[in-house]
Amino acid sequence: MIFGSSQECSIMSFGPASILGVERFDSETPLELLPGDSDANKEQLIQAAYRQVLGNAYVMESERQLVAESQLKLGELSVREFIRYIAKSDLYRARFFDACPRYRYIELAFRHLLGRAPADFEEMRAHAERLDSHGYDADIDSFIDSDEYQIAFGEWTVPFQRGWKTESCLTMQEFTWNFQLLRGASSSSLKGSLAGKASRLGGNAYLNRALAVIPPSSPDSQGWSFRPSSNLQDAQTRLGVGASAEGRIYRVDVTAYRANNVRPVSRYKQSNRTYFVPFDQLSAKYKQIHREGGVIASITPA
Repeated sequence: MIFGSSQECSIMSFGPASILGVERFDSETPLELLPGDSDANKEQLIQAAYRQVLGNAYVMESERQLVAESQLKLGELSVREFIRYIAKSDLYRARFFDACPRYRYIELAFRHLLGRAPADFEEMRAHAERLDSHGYDADIDSFIDSDEYQIAFGEWTVPFQRGWKTESCLTMQEFTWNFQLLRGASSSSLKGSLAGKASRLGGNAYLNRALAVIPPSSPDSQGWSFRPSSNLQDAQTRLGVGASAEGRIYRVDVTAYRANNVRPVSRYKQSNRTYFVPFDQLSAKYKQIHREGGVIASITPA
């Protein structure tokens, strides 16, 4: 795993891919269409293209781009042009452009078409301005016609997730943003996150701020599934007026509350809550959360 600051690059291990929720992407070999490939290989490549561009979402038979598939199989269309066809289709536009806020669409387009997160907010803003001035099709073309796409995938390789494993120099910000957009083999761009259709990067994009990389949901760690409640008054509770003798207050993010574990009519209107807890009350709060059925996603200094 390679990442570094904008001033320098360093190489260091970031732990097994299974811990980070990207084991499927670590083990998959990029698919390339080769001369003489069998129909079975071409069909496998087509399925991989749908999976990548549509963010691991299920595609019904009636939603498949049959004309473009046929052209690809006959050699009349390159893989890159097939990717363009899917991205410009009514299916993609309805799912990820019309149904999502603008910056969520831009996040997803980076993930789906370039296999990485945006580098910074300026890169995202450039696409927003292109949408305003030239429209949706021109924005899709700007991804697929870019030098980066050609160098990374060429004409005949299906795009793949690469931002978390790239050998080029990344800022810590871009590296961590990848894990906000890509977690778990069973998750998709439509499902698998409590944030719904909202931007995953949110205000952190405007601030160009790196984010914590939290292990994905599992029996032992359910951290990445936590998303702040949209109702902050209901979701946040501050305990005490000071930070105790140690002078510290900790933020405790909790997910997986189940109302019936607490009482039939629960005070918890959201499954996620955030507490601000003085150091000397952490132990008691930890026991209370687990007693009431919650799972601690993270504990960080406030």
